[in-house]
Amino acid sequence: MFSKEDSRKLREEFWISFGKSFPRKWILYDTKLKGFAFKFHFDTKSAMVTLDLEDDLENRIKYWDKLQSLKAILTDEFLPEALFEETYFLDNGKEISRIYIPLDEKVSIHNKNSWRTVMEFFVEKMTLFESFFEDYKDFIDS
Repeated sequence: MFSKEDSRKLREEFWISFGKSFPRKWILYDTKLKGFAFKFHFDTKSAMVTLDLEDDLENRIKYWDKLQSLKAILTDEFLPEALFEETYFLDNGKEISRIYIPLDEKVSIHNKNSWRTVMEFFVEKMTLFESFFEDYKDFIDS
């Protein structure tokens, strides 16, 4: 078992190591679309790359409908394993819409032996997600 401080240090060490191993500027929150953000998620049980729609319901619906119309392109040409959840509840109870790609291996941020696998997964999947976004951003924002 790890103390909160040990866990915090390991998380910090992972993200610093990820940034040094794969130095690149990710889009993440800088999509220029309100409530539309890409995220990396890595905890003690799983890792995933996500596209979260977190704005008010009207905006979420607008973006969700656009993304639904692009679903075949996203899954055929970029990320076949992408999962779509129109209603997704975060741990804090907040309701969002999410498209995500989970890593199918059991990993933990507390296990340094799984870090390289997660880093490579993040780079591969987020690069594809960003490519999709760049190709279809104008349509999504129209």
